[in-house]
Amino acid sequence: MKKNITDRFCSYVKIDTQSDPDSAAFPSTEKQKNLSRLLVEELLEMGLSDAHLDDFGYVYATLPSNIEGKVPTICYCAHVDTSPDCTGTNVKPIVHNNYQGQDIILPDDNTQIISPSQHPYLREKIGEDIITASGTTLLGADDKAGVAVIMDYVQYMTEHPEVPRGDIKILFTPDEEIGRGVDHVDIQKLGADYGYTLDAGVRGAYEDETFSADGATVNFYGVSAHPGYAKGKLVNALKIAGDFLNRLPKGEFSPETTSGREGFVHPVTMGGVAEHAWVKFIVRDFETKKLGEHESHLRSIMDETVADYPGARAEMTTEEQYRNMKEVVQQTPEISDFAIEAIKQAGIEPKYMSARGGTDGSRLSFMGLPCPNIFTGEMAFHGKHEYVSVQDMEKSVEVLVNLTKLWAENVK
Repeated sequence: MKKNITDRFCSYVKIDTQSDPDSAAFPSTEKQKNLSRLLVEELLEMGLSDAHLDDFGYVYATLPSNIEGKVPTICYCAHVDTSPDCTGTNVKPIVHNNYQGQDIILPDDNTQIISPSQHPYLREKIGEDIITASGTTLLGADDKAGVAVIMDYVQYMTEHPEVPRGDIKILFTPDEEIGRGVDHVDIQKLGADYGYTLDAGVRGAYEDETFSADGATVNFYGVSAHPGYAKGKLVNALKIAGDFLNRLPKGEFSPETTSGREGFVHPVTMGGVAEHAWVKFIVRDFETKKLGEHESHLRSIMDETVADYPGARAEMTTEEQYRNMKEVVQQTPEISDFAIEAIKQAGIEPKYMSARGGTDGSRLSFMGLPCPNIFTGEMAFHGKHEYVSVQDMEKSVEVLVNLTKLWAENVK
């Protein structure tokens, strides 16, 4: 049965797909597959006969070419999971039709107010239809707006065979929110030349650049002793870790003090006992070479701290997480050229943006599938104030149709 994008989106967000960073399984939560199974059913109903869900929770499908000649195969990708930062259980989507610029008071918790003063993008949404949650959960527009856009696009394309297209690959991933979204993607099986994730915010946004990212773990090793007889013996690793965190710069070097193209180092979790304590960080910058500079700074603070605690020692390890997709995307200019033209053809002024974060496309780009990011309208993600404009999602669908035609015109 044909669905409009509002109904489609609202049905998706009601399905709890929260991922779990503490799980060793893949996907990290089985419930993510509940949405993925529904997507497969809908894709099969729309005629994509190869649509299927694999054991890792990925949905693969093909919208076959309807033109003669060789055309690059394009993949459209979105992730089904929602952030662990805020509950996604029992999401109640609310459609605020013909929004007129007022504060939106969420009914299940009247203290949750989505105000244009805090969310200025709402001032551009006068007359549009805004979808929010009810005040006790996130909405899940990140990235179920992207999922809904792709599914609505597939429906449009199957109903309009006159629109030229090459082979289009559809990919839905789990666990993007915890950094594992493409761990088990089979690039050869996917069979695409270029890709686009649908996971950006404001209308017209086009992101061909993300942070480069490392993870860092700082370990402090103290000296354990019975607390009743610890004088002159105990060196408490927990206190060393606390002192270390207190020495981090207060006006720089952190997410809360940086913006634009500034990088940062951010403690995300810590733990331990008196003998051994640890702090885990994420390290981010648009320039990959600066990651090493940030890590050296962090290491120097670690060394200065532990030097004040005789008998203690410390060490820091780092691991690569993802790299700035621009390093790959810029090698094929038509990827961006076609996307920008598709946005313009939808009557939208393109907004070149650099993502202060990562997407599945960050890693896909370095796996051989250059993959920038296109807007869906998702805003204020990872919290109870999350919202999306129906009209933004509709415009995103229009952009995908335009983009498909532009690639199809690139027949060899």
